[in-house]
This record gives sequence, structure tokens and C-alpha cells, in this order.
Amino acid sequence: MSKKTVQKSKKRTTRANKKRTTGVKTNTVVKSAPVTSEKVTEVKPVEVPKKVDTVESTPKTTVQPKETSEKVIVAESAPAVKTMPAKKATTKKATAAKSTTATSKKTTTAKPKSIKSETPVEPKPTEVIQEVPVEKSQPIDLGPRRSVAFIGSECYPFVKTGGLGDVMSALPKSLAKLNMDVKVIIPRYKCIPQKFQEKMEYKGSFYMDLCADGKQYYVGIMEYQEDGVVYDFIDNDEFFSWGNPYTNLIDDIPKFCYFSKAALAALNYLNWTPDIVHCHDWQAALVPLYLRTSFKDTNVGRAGAVLTIHNLRFQGIYDRKTIQYWSDLPDYVFNKDCMTQNWLDANMLKGGITYCNKLTTVSNTYAGEIQTEEYGEGLEEHLRYHSSKVLGIVNGIDTDIWNPATDKLLAAQYDSQSVIKNKKANKKALQESLGLEVDDHKIVIGLISRLTNQKGLDLVNDVIPSIMDEHTQVVVLGTGDAMYEDAFRYYENKYKGNFCAYIAYNENVAHNIYAGCDALLVPSRFEPCGLTQLISMRYGSIPIVRETGGLKDTVQPYNLFDNTGNGFTFDRYESGLLYDAINRAKTLYFENRKYWDEMVVRDMNKDVSWQQSAKQYKDMYVELTPKY
Repeated sequence: MSKKTVQKSKKRTTRANKKRTTGVKTNTVVKSAPVTSEKVTEVKPVEVPKKVDTVESTPKTTVQPKETSEKVIVAESAPAVKTMPAKKATTKKATAAKSTTATSKKTTTAKPKSIKSETPVEPKPTEVIQEVPVEKSQPIDLGPRRSVAFIGSECYPFVKTGGLGDVMSALPKSLAKLNMDVKVIIPRYKCIPQKFQEKMEYKGSFYMDLCADGKQYYVGIMEYQEDGVVYDFIDNDEFFSWGNPYTNLIDDIPKFCYFSKAALAALNYLNWTPDIVHCHDWQAALVPLYLRTSFKDTNVGRAGAVLTIHNLRFQGIYDRKTIQYWSDLPDYVFNKDCMTQNWLDANMLKGGITYCNKLTTVSNTYAGEIQTEEYGEGLEEHLRYHSSKVLGIVNGIDTDIWNPATDKLLAAQYDSQSVIKNKKANKKALQESLGLEVDDHKIVIGLISRLTNQKGLDLVNDVIPSIMDEHTQVVVLGTGDAMYEDAFRYYENKYKGNFCAYIAYNENVAHNIYAGCDALLVPSRFEPCGLTQLISMRYGSIPIVRETGGLKDTVQPYNLFDNTGNGFTFDRYESGLLYDAINRAKTLYFENRKYWDEMVVRDMNKDVSWQQSAKQYKDMYVELTPKY
């Protein structure tokens, strides 16, 4: 481009700037200034961040409005704008100037061909500014912090005989995720697996007065930590040298009198003062009494006391003088309104109910049932008197342990998306491993339970001859009363290939039954909560339950008319009603498999975790400790 042409272009630009009132847009002269210089169109200038400086320090050149518009668009679309060297910018501008000179030879006004199309669009500030850091999400408010000590006789995976062990394991871990300091205290039984024993750390020991005659006993403290929870084990060979946690009342009464007092003494020794002491069942029911008597003037004596009843049938009833000697509790607690029962006996659970600040059960329905004569186990009047502090919170399950998508014990892992396909593979593997006829078209009904009357085994025993046909298979897993063990062995022999009685408890077999069966029986006479039906739903097996306790709270009866519900239920404790519920399940399974499969998926998507229940427990703890 000639020097003369550039000078003419500058003169035209100067005259255009003097006549802005004409409203005609012309070229803009950029004098070593950023893109934010005024534009002839009177559009408000766009302020480009300093990072966008591609035209800074460039020589005086004529720039078309289109060029300016292009620069903004590039700034909007580019993920990261880098500063370009002045030399490259000069080359680009020279090209633009050359284009301008060529146009000026044809027209003297140098107007753009289309003013409207070349008008720069003002970009949104959020789109232009690329370097603004993304704000971090605000931390979730988990509410007030509290500390709680769980005291109970068993805890999975160290020792477990029933649902108590599962709760003592899963609930503390869930509370730890809700901004809670949690400590679990259990006896150091000899049956605890060696792999855990080896990881325990010695925290100290002392001697403690226990009996009414002042006899002292050794208290050792061993500690183990996992998943944000601290586990303390009370060590004493005299009381915990047996292979099983429970033996007989003659031995168990002294053992758990010692344990309840030693657990509180250990908290004082460790200088760990909880806001709440949460004790479980009759084995730890003396803890609230000790808190308000022997430990009332100590640090731990300031804690609130919560007692959870997992099964009201077991209460720790024994000779009053024996309990009075071993506990060394004051005489005034041995009266008809507290510990004394039937004049000559003492009831440890009854005393805990009297002295605790809050009494919980493991389902809302069970909280009401235990206050009736049918389910009250002789304590219904005492419980009605203390009804103001009774609260029902349904249990959950540990969804990390019980997860068919990651369960390594299964023949084929699955989730709610693949359950219909992969459950067939688990069903086939179950039939092969237990000696059943391999037939996908048969319905497999499972039963995993302690073989006792409480679990409704008398009803099951009555209906088996009626439900066994060429389309049905039954699998039983568990141990218990000899009469039921023998009855199921008889049925296995009678219905060979279609009935299996696995008289033992095997965790691996349990997982495979949950995954391989189509339906699961839980016909309990009473059931405080029940975990079996929750696990069965988690694994896509349809529960068939009696409407009692936690079974009623967690299983919604199936409604054929609107295709809702997640199981089959019956109300009165009668074998005929159980038979009817099983037949309703079989009818849907064989005649409307689409609705059955939809219910399977619905069950797998149901939230059976501890998340909601743990939040209810924390709300209760906060309510009991309003001092913060």
C-alpha cells in the first residue's frame, strides 16, 4: 500500500470523526489503544479484559468495524486468549489496511456494504471474561456436632449373632458421616477373629470395684479404629474367655453387670466425655442406672442416656439378690417401679427403661405394639407409663456390604438396570450349588432365619405341603429349634430336587439366596424391625411378610389394580393367610411377569440405607443436649 493512499485514508477518517451527528458509521483509528476505544456508531464501548490485548501496541492502521467485531467473537469462543506478539498483529492489520485501500479506489465514501450486518454485537460480560475463577460449592451444613458412646454386647464384624450386631456396626458409621464423634464399646470376646485382635492397641488398664462386698476386677482397654469410628474393647479373661458372647443367665448376669460399669469407667479413664451414652438391649441396660448413681459426680455422669430395645422378649430377669450383689446398685432402685419384678426377681431392662432419658425401638409400629398386652412381654404397663419418651426409628442396612452391583460372592453382579437379565444367572448358580433342579421357569422361594416360633416357622411348616408343586422350589437357611430343623430335613427328602434345607448359617450361601431366589418369606409372629426383608429388596427378591413391627413399616402391600407396592403381606397370624399371600405372589409371577419385573426394579431402587434413620437419631441426640 502506498504512503499517499494511507494519508488520504487518515484524512477521510478525521473528517468522519468530526461529523458524528450524521449517524453514519465509519472506520475507527486505533492509536496504540485497547479495543475499548470509542466507536462511531455510538454503541457503548465494550471493555475487554487486559488479558485480551491482541491489538495493543500496534502501529497506526485503519481498522474496519468488521475486524473489531471479529475480535470480540474470537474472545467469546476461544477457551483461553493469549497475548499475541506486536509483529503478528501488525501483519494482520496491514492486510486489513490493504483491503481498505482496494475498496477506496472504487468508492469515495468507503461505506461498509452492509452496516447492519457488520454492527458489533455487544458480548455478555460473563462470556467475554474467560479467566474468572469458578466459585467453589459451599460446604454442606451437617448441623451441630455431638459425641456419642455406643455400648452393646456385639458388633459386626467382630462378633454378631443377630440384628443388634448389624446396628452397632452400621449406625455409628452413618453418624460419623453426619459430623458426629462416635465411640463403640463392646466386650473383648475370645471369639473375635485374630486379624482384628492383632490390630488392637493397648490404651490402659485399671481395677474397678464391682460387687456389694467391694471385690475388685481388672479392666483392660484395647482400641481399634476404622471408618471414622473408634472401637474400644473391654478386656477381662474371667468374664469374656468363652467362645460365644452369650451362654446362660447364671454366667451372663455377672458378666454384663461388670461390662455396663466397666464401659463407663473406661470412658472416665480415657477422659472421653460423651454428650450421649447410647446403650442397647438388656446386656447394657444397667448403664443408665450407673450414670445416675455410681457415676453421677463424674464427668461421664453428665451425659444423656438413650436405651434401644431390639427385642423386648429378652430382658435380663434374674434373682434380685444376685443382681443386687453383682451390680452394687443402691437399694432404692430395687422397687416395683424400677428393677423389681414379681417380688423376688430383678429386671435389668426394666431398670434401664426407668432411668434412661429416651427409649427407642427399631421401628415405629413396634414402638406402639410393645405397649399392648399381646407384644408387651409383661412390661406393657411400665412402657405405657413411660410412653412420653418412647420413639420408633426404623433400621437400615449397610448398603456397602449388601450391594449386588459389587458383591463378589455372586455368580453375576447386577443393579436395577441389569437385574432382570443377571438374576437368572444367579438363580441357575443357586439351583446348581444346592442340588435343585435347574429350571428358570420355576419360582424359587427363600427363607433365611433363626428357626424359632418368633419367626413364624410354625406357619411355614403348615403350608409347605400345600405350596409344593411342579412349579415351586423352596430354600431354607438357618439353625434353631430341633423340631424345625428335623421338619425341614424331612421336606428336603420328600421333595428332593425342589426343596433344600441348609441347616447352618453360612454368609456366602445367604448372599446367593438373596440374589438367586425370586421371593423371600418373613412371616414373623412379631418383628421389631427385621433386616431380611430390606436385604431381599436390595437384591431384587420380592418379600412375603406378615404386617407386624418393622415389616409393616417397610413393605407396602402390592396392589394389582394400580401396580403399586413392593411385596405381599398378610395381617393375622394364621397359616391360611400365609398360604394366600404365597399364592398371590405365584399368580403374579406366572401370569403377569411384566408387573413382577417392574416390582423387582422398584424394590431395588428403594432407599433402605441408614441415611435417613441416622439423621433421625442425630436429631434426637441434639434435642437431648440443647446446652450448645
